[in-house]
Amino acid sequence: MKYYLVITLCLCCCMGFSKPDQDIITKDICILGGSEAGFTAAIQAARLGKSVVLIEPTGHPGGMVVEGLGKDIRFGSARVIGGIAREFYIKVEQHYCLEADFEDPSWYSKYEPFVAERTIEAMLAKEKNIQIIRKTRIQEKNGIKKDGKKITKIILENGLEIKAQVFIDASIEGHLIHFAGITTETIREGNAKYTETLNGIQERNTFRQFQIKVDPYLIEGDPSSGLIETVQPGVLGTHGDASKFIQGFCYRMCLTKDPENLIPIEKPENYNSDTYEIYKRYLKKGGTLFAPYPNRHNGKTDVGSWHDLSANLYGKNWKYPSGDYKTQDSIVQYHRDFTLGLIWFLQNDPGVDTVTREKWQGWGLPKDEFLDNGHWPRRLYIRSARRMVSDYVITEYDTHINNRDTISDPVAIAWWPPDMHHARRIVKDGYVYNEGFTHVGGSKSWKPFGISFKATVPKKSECTNLLTPTCLSSSYVGYGSIRIVPTFMVLGQSTGAIASLAIDKKMDVQDVPYGLLQEVLKAHHQILEIPESWLEIISSNN
Repeated sequence: MKYYLVITLCLCCCMGFSKPDQDIITKDICILGGSEAGFTAAIQAARLGKSVVLIEPTGHPGGMVVEGLGKDIRFGSARVIGGIAREFYIKVEQHYCLEADFEDPSWYSKYEPFVAERTIEAMLAKEKNIQIIRKTRIQEKNGIKKDGKKITKIILENGLEIKAQVFIDASIEGHLIHFAGITTETIREGNAKYTETLNGIQERNTFRQFQIKVDPYLIEGDPSSGLIETVQPGVLGTHGDASKFIQGFCYRMCLTKDPENLIPIEKPENYNSDTYEIYKRYLKKGGTLFAPYPNRHNGKTDVGSWHDLSANLYGKNWKYPSGDYKTQDSIVQYHRDFTLGLIWFLQNDPGVDTVTREKWQGWGLPKDEFLDNGHWPRRLYIRSARRMVSDYVITEYDTHINNRDTISDPVAIAWWPPDMHHARRIVKDGYVYNEGFTHVGGSKSWKPFGISFKATVPKKSECTNLLTPTCLSSSYVGYGSIRIVPTFMVLGQSTGAIASLAIDKKMDVQDVPYGLLQEVLKAHHQILEIPESWLEIISSNN
């Protein structure tokens, strides 16, 4: 029996499963989610002398930084990346014997995912007060215990209990804030709620819209035959009305053509060519599909999806934000199966023209990436999930160029336009139609803005020892300007500081004096001011 036990424990370690060293862990700060914000929050808190436990369900802290997303800096946004985020970019550039150029509006870091992961793991390991719990998540039922307005402990699926003075929800899904009873939102609220113009149903969409007419029906021209895959039933609706449909998710595909580092894409077991009928019809009508090209070091790709027709599965994800674990896991699996099948389809299917097949042929999975997940990213790119609703809500007004108000308590600078991808693919006038994209990146209608400290904390009546850098209090449109990798990194560091000060001062997180917080953040090299030349910087990068 004892030999069986030893073998079992060894297998668990090799497979990456977490085995608790004890039943209860007590720390100053507990962070759920090793996202882009989670690892910076942990480092900042540790540097301020706090003991930290960081829980990362995938087992790999870093969020999309380590899951395939590469081009995460645009519009000159590097100018306001400071603190731990800046440390990260400097370190990954040094790996390639390069220097980060935060002053150049066109600069961005072309790091490979495994290099980003090694960098983040080294940064975390350097801090002696951080304990990482991997490959488990908060228990879905009764996973949180509260005493009045304070969380006292959380219980993980592996049975481990964690007690802390302050908790940080650095997940994208917002499981911790949801289970703690915090008011959240998941839908496109509609324009009326916050006096916006870009929220809700978008009646007219030309950006990333089909420029060719694609028949949506199983039997072309016959509405009674049903709809082909990726097209949903339903009418367009009224412009600006609320909608449960949110912007599409995708995998950021990291592929390679290096024969020494390549694993060919295999035909998925559940592959069905009919699933990709819309791509056949699109190509037959003369459409041009997205294609991989080397845009990061060593010939690798970051194949994103934001086109009229790509791997963004519009309308297939609306159940995700408020879904239970089973629902969320099934949506993630669907996207994985669909995307791997799509690559195989584009490389091999006779319904794909020769030019398109040649663009995709020869690309495969890199041997040196995502070693514990079949060389495929472990995390789906969740662009929008739960958003906290607190006393201060970031809205379209914050992002608008005509907004002359100054945020008095910034904890980060949002330097990105309201950016929400299509949310549905429906039938309009008898043909396929994408609905939901709001793109103002090339216009003169947006500006950088300070993200208020108040947007990171819940209402005091709901919880007094919880923060979030990733599910901030914001409208759907407001969140579209926040949901960027470096912004999350900066926000994570700031919430780590807020949590630490709340402990030092023995006060609720909402009551941390901003003046003191500002001093601490600046001492740790955070950038909290918008350059006077911001418009010139943005214009030079459009």
